[in-house]
Amino acid sequence: MAQPLMPHATASWLVDNTSLSFEQIAEFCGLHILEVQAIADDTAATKLTGRDPVRAHELTMDEIEKGQANPNYVLKMQKGPEQVRRTKGPRYTPVSKRQDKPDGIAWILRHHPEVSDGAIGKLIGTTRTTIAAIRDRTHWNIANIVPKDPVTLGLCSQRELDALVAKAAKAAGIEAPTDTRLEGDREALIEQLRAERYAASHVPEPQEAAPVEHTAESLFKH
Repeated sequence: MAQPLMPHATASWLVDNTSLSFEQIAEFCGLHILEVQAIADDTAATKLTGRDPVRAHELTMDEIEKGQANPNYVLKMQKGPEQVRRTKGPRYTPVSKRQDKPDGIAWILRHHPEVSDGAIGKLIGTTRTTIAAIRDRTHWNIANIVPKDPVTLGLCSQRELDALVAKAAKAAGIEAPTDTRLEGDREALIEQLRAERYAASHVPEPQEAAPVEHTAESLFKH
């Protein structure tokens, strides 16, 4: 399924300007529902500027209205944007996030040891030397490295990480781990998010105070 050219920015706009459910937005933008929740709660790693998919001719208002009227409706892309292809070479990481790389690498090494150093290097944008130093605990800053989910740190998307883990598991002949963060509570979480969105979009407007009728006595009373 085609996705918006800038999925996170598009999700931010849809959260702020529509009453679509987080599940609908996640499906349309190709994101994990928890990523959409983080954007809505302003807890995403990066503060995003919304991108209007209607002006970008990726989504019509008619589709948005259909989605708002039916929480189970799946939004359809108006046209597939020209996909940006990654060039060969290491992934570019903003300067502000480069200090988070060791934490992200340590997390992958701990939770997914089957992933090769080369694959980690491409995902995070680092060198095999750095990865080996973190694994062997010879990294110069090892005392301050704390394993953290690279998705939470904004170093990669959930889809990229899931694809990497699935590929490594297949190559190693093991079963790819499933995302259990929503297991058992998935429907409850989705319903809670829908209820919160509904409540936020139906806040009653404050009623104006009724006009006070003045009498001759009240006007001249001191």
